[in-house]
Amino acid sequence: MFPKYFAIGGINAALAIALGAFGAHGLEEHLTEHYLEIFETGVRYHMYSAIALMLISLFAKQAGESKLVLNGGRLILAGTVIFSGSLYILSLTSFSKLGMITPIGGAAMLAGWICVITAAFKKSKV
Repeated sequence: MFPKYFAIGGINAALAIALGAFGAHGLEEHLTEHYLEIFETGVRYHMYSAIALMLISLFAKQAGESKLVLNGGRLILAGTVIFSGSLYILSLTSFSKLGMITPIGGAAMLAGWICVITAAFKKSKV
């Protein structure tokens, strides 16, 4: 898990930076303030999750890989794609019904964190 998820986190961090720059410099004349804020929220949570994946991979290397940690990373990655991706598309297309799936991504990220926290508590009892 360690090298793969660390790399995935790094790729996502780079992508979040690129999308943030695109939003700040390429979209400000094309989107309303409301949709720029939505885009920025997607970028922010994208970066949070990228850093989280890198930290989780370091935790897995230090504490030992487990299914809980692996599933936590998977849920956070899937949640990021759904959450941030839906916000990116919503802001660029104004397709408001897409906002209905955004909470699914948020729930997946929360579930991922619950998995990681549970794994950490299980490891600290050993």
